[in-house]
This record gives sequence, C-alpha cells and structure tokens, in this order.
Amino acid sequence: MTGLADKYTSIEEAIARIPDGATIMVGGFGSPGTPFALLEELLAQGQKDLTLIKNDANEAGIGIGRLIEAGRVSRLIASHIGLNRIAIEQMNTGRMEVDIHPQGLLAEKIRCASAGHYGFLTDIGLETEIASQRQEVECDGRTWAIEPALYADFALVHAEHADRYGNLVYRAAAINFNPLVAMAAKHTIAQSYRVDEPGSLEPEAVHTPCAFISALVQVPVESSEQGWKKHVA
Repeated sequence: MTGLADKYTSIEEAIARIPDGATIMVGGFGSPGTPFALLEELLAQGQKDLTLIKNDANEAGIGIGRLIEAGRVSRLIASHIGLNRIAIEQMNTGRMEVDIHPQGLLAEKIRCASAGHYGFLTDIGLETEIASQRQEVECDGRTWAIEPALYADFALVHAEHADRYGNLVYRAAAINFNPLVAMAAKHTIAQSYRVDEPGSLEPEAVHTPCAFISALVQVPVESSEQGWKKHVA
C-alpha cells in the first residue's frame, strides 16, 4: 500500500481550498447523506458567488439552505426546491438563478461526468419545456436530445466510515448521490464520523475509492441534521 497519500486534514484547511465563484456538487438526498459540517464551515469562511449542484435545496435553515439564505449562492442546479421557501423566493425575485432537471436526468448528467463522457442522448422531455434549451439530433429514424454532463470544481460528500487514505463507506440512504458527485468533480472533500488507519476497511465494503478524494475530515455525530438544527436554533 506504499505510495498512497494520507488525505486526512482539518476542516478549516479543506474548505479553505474553495475559492469564490466555485462550482460545488453536494451529496445527499434531502438530509440523508448531506455533508452538514462541511457546508457549515463553508458558510463560516465566507466564500460567495457559488454555483451549487445538489438533488434538492434542503430545508430552510439547514444544509445548503443556510448558504442560500446568506446570499452566497448565485446559481442552484437541482431536481426540486419545494421544501425550501427561501430558495423559491430567491428564484422568483431573481436573486438566485435556478436550473431544474428531472431527478433521473440530473443523476445521469453527474454520472456521465464521473465517467468522463461529454453527455448522453435521451428522449425524455422531448417537445416539453424540459427540452427547450437542448440540442437535438436524428439517429436511426428517431429524435434524441443531447444532455451534457455536469462537472464541478469541488464536491462535498458525507461518509459514515473512512480510512486516512480517503476510502469511503456510506451508510444506508447516504449512498444516494454521494458516490456520483465524488467522482464528478476536480477535487472532492469528504467528511466522516469515523476515520481509521489504512487497512481497516474490507476492500469489498468500500463505496468510493481513495483515488477520487482530495481531502478528508473527521466530524462529530452531532454534525448530523438534528445536531445542526439544535446548533442554529
């Protein structure tokens, strides 16, 4: 196992790598799998004019909802924002640009980026508002829309267990978007409740290999959704 880098660092140092204007993918489906501690540090450090890519906008007052409320997000790419009234208000007043993609298309756009593809062909949403900005091609007598892949400068993910090299294991529903976004960004920062020495994880249990991780921080269990709700109450 020689030659592998120790990715373990402080949360302050990891988030300080993110500049103003960055495009950031965030793991999670609602609250499960959302890297609350990393987002809270991003809020504390003050980076602004961010483009966020996440399945949803979280609820107001937690997760990326805190960044949106603080006016730090200029653009949000998501599949729905209906649980966050502040995100809806900012979209309607033009303070934040919002791009909505059906959830399956959003996931596939991210997956294509993780595989190094330009994009994919689909017939989903043809002749609807969904396809209004897409380029179309004819192939085998059918019309297809081109959906470009979604790439990011940084990804923020949450894991249950990790080793210091950055091999990650997710728990239960947290395995949702995290493996996809971890592979679709130039730099991925992971938080984990538990960080052990290399060799502690069974290889077949690893969901995201360390090759995709740039930095790893350990966070307390209190940084979960309920912990942050208490923190900001």
